Amino acid sequence: MSKAKRGLIGVLVLAVVAWLAPGAMSADPIRVAYIDPLSGPFAATGENGLKQFRYAADQINRAGGVLGRQVEIVPFDNKVSPQESLIQLKKVIGDGIPFLFQGNSSGVAHAISDAVQKHNERNPGSRVLYLNYSAVDPALTNEKCHFWHFRFDAHADMKMAALTDVIKANAKIKKIYVIGQDYSFGKAVADAAVKMLGQKRPDIQIVGNELHPIGKVKDFSPYVQKIIASGADAVITGNWGADMVNLAKAANDGGLKVPFYTYYAASDGVTAAIGAAGVDRIRLVHESHPGNPDAPKPLADHIAGYKKLHANNDINQARIHTALNMLALAVKKAGSTDADKVAAALEGMEWTNLSGDHVVMRPDDHQLLMPIYISVHTNKGIKFDYDNSGFGLSLESKIERDKATLPAACTMKRPS
Repeated sequence: MSKAKRGLIGVLVLAVVAWLAPGAMSADPIRVAYIDPLSGPFAATGENGLKQFRYAADQINRAGGVLGRQVEIVPFDNKVSPQESLIQLKKVIGDGIPFLFQGNSSGVAHAISDAVQKHNERNPGSRVLYLNYSAVDPALTNEKCHFWHFRFDAHADMKMAALTDVIKANAKIKKIYVIGQDYSFGKAVADAAVKMLGQKRPDIQIVGNELHPIGKVKDFSPYVQKIIASGADAVITGNWGADMVNLAKAANDGGLKVPFYTYYAASDGVTAAIGAAGVDRIRLVHESHPGNPDAPKPLADHIAGYKKLHANNDINQARIHTALNMLALAVKKAGSTDADKVAAALEGMEWTNLSGDHVVMRPDDHQLLMPIYISVHTNKGIKFDYDNSGFGLSLESKIERDKATLPAACTMKRPS
């Protein structure tokens, strides 16, 4: 081999080694923590959310990432426990992760929100941003609001306002039973139901208002028998996850056939549990188009692409796509992952979501403002079902953003 050739080979080898060296690799990823239940009775809900976050992150990464960096979702299992969540939060902070998402259980959300606020006030050099995609106790953006918390779902009062408008229009309903989980969100749902029905339909009698332990009840038959005995002709519930699955099963087994007005009666096993008994009877309030009929193309493409990867899971929280993309946009605008700068960029941000809706992050309380949808459980005209059951949700009505918006009740203190 000639000296020239040996020299050329040496240069190429050195180039490859340099390319493989840590300093020459692409920039470190932007890590985003996901703190939600990945074990226990609500694991199915948490695992589904994690898949949806990773799917949204993959789309961002394929489009070039953020500031030349990839987005990495880092999961932390909190077992839907406030105490365990604080342990995981310490790990997030210790690992230097600047952003964290959580959504399942407002009880957990209160613990995380309070801890993040205290940490950030005491440690300005290591602040983190708490991005709430699903915990909807109104207090979180009202009296408990703070600069480092943002919510990407409509809160419980906004949703109850929509549900009670539907109930108001149904003259057949005279008696309602309210049942929910015994923690902050369940109490908020019950309080809003009683207050708003009293204002809109004072003739309706609340014949039951019951809270049960969250994640502890396996057999809801005794509760269903109470509902039947009360003579209720409709039920309102904020139950989610395993508690909604078990309530649905008990209602079917007990022959309870009254309308249900719900927050989370779809997917994660709930739709399959409801089955044919829920057709035209179960209604759901949520923040995005249900996909049936005639889903907007961005939403339809998003769902179809996800189902190719996860045939046994559903896109049931399109707000996850909204939340992660708005965070990515805020990081780009801030030119940094600094929590204060990204929070400032998020305030007032506008976005067009997969449903084609124009949403706005209200600066006053960091509550995302959006339209609200009412859907009905059906097996007719279903393009996108849930739980591979043949049943899904069909759009019944839409409340536009201006009508769905409720006033802010937040005194926001911003860092100096």
